[in-house]
Amino acid sequence: MKHMLRYIISFLLFVVSVSLFSQEKELDTAVYKDRYGLRVGVDVFNPIYALIDGNRKGLEFVADYRILKRFWVAGEFGYMDNISEEDFLTFTTNGTYLKVGADFNAYKNALGMENMIVVGMRYGVSIFNQTINEHTINSDPYLPLLMDETQIEYNSLNAHWIEFMIGLKVEVLHNIFLGMSFSGKHMLTSKEPDNFKNLFIPGFNRVYINDFGFGFNYSISYLIPFYRK
Repeated sequence: MKHMLRYIISFLLFVVSVSLFSQEKELDTAVYKDRYGLRVGVDVFNPIYALIDGNRKGLEFVADYRILKRFWVAGEFGYMDNISEEDFLTFTTNGTYLKVGADFNAYKNALGMENMIVVGMRYGVSIFNQTINEHTINSDPYLPLLMDETQIEYNSLNAHWIEFMIGLKVEVLHNIFLGMSFSGKHMLTSKEPDNFKNLFIPGFNRVYINDFGFGFNYSISYLIPFYRK
């Protein structure tokens, strides 16, 4: 009788252990499922910068879509209107741009977190106009400075570039993310007017020596989850 009771108790303990293990596995599986969906948002850097510098106005929309556990397709679309003041001329640049590429999450999250250390790449294209507002006719320091305020317009210009970026995306509230990134850019091709170099390009920003440029992004976005995987 004792042996029979021992076997029954052992069997019941085995059944309970299997049941608990199974429930734990199901719970772990549910917890570890990643959310896949579309994240859309807006860059708030340009609107804030416009409050400080009235020469620059712009708006940029950002989006990404998760395709693999640590990979997203991503892009940005925006427009910009910028007045540049150089030593011998002042000019206005306005136009739109589109950037598409991919992001990799280099951060391994703890359970239930969806933060990112972003390493990404973009291909950018911009269509824009340049308007020379005024330029110096005589730059000789020993003669009176003469300025020509006749506006000269150059339309239907374009530029193509590639950029590499690194940044962060942090979920601060449910489905709401704050992001920031820094990018380095290199111009591939640029359609320029005669006798005038494109010194500023929407989406690329200031063009430095050897056709390099830099950019900064500070965004707020919302995740629309479609499924778990």
